[in-house]
Amino acid sequence: METTIQQSGNQIIASFSGRLDTAAAVPAAEAVKPLLEAENSEIILDCTHLEYISSSGLRIFLSIRKEAAAHGSKVIVRNINADIRQVFMMTGFISLFEIQ
Repeated sequence: METTIQQSGNQIIASFSGRLDTAAAVPAAEAVKPLLEAENSEIILDCTHLEYISSSGLRIFLSIRKEAAAHGSKVIVRNINADIRQVFMMTGFISLFEIQ
């Protein structure tokens, strides 16, 4: 699992690749800490190379959304594959996030 963060103006892109499972959740949560403090930003969670997401990974996405709302930021999830879309649909996350 690899997480990279890039910032351009008020847009922050967090790219995830590999499997965001229980084992990867702790380092991923550490990597996304800067997103939790971003104010008035557009936060993009780029899932182009994300193969799998577990409940631990979903909790990370949810915490990003919660903190973003508290800081006036917007979260967009991009490029989820069919399997991850199915997980989002089954858990109700599909209605919590803007999906592109």
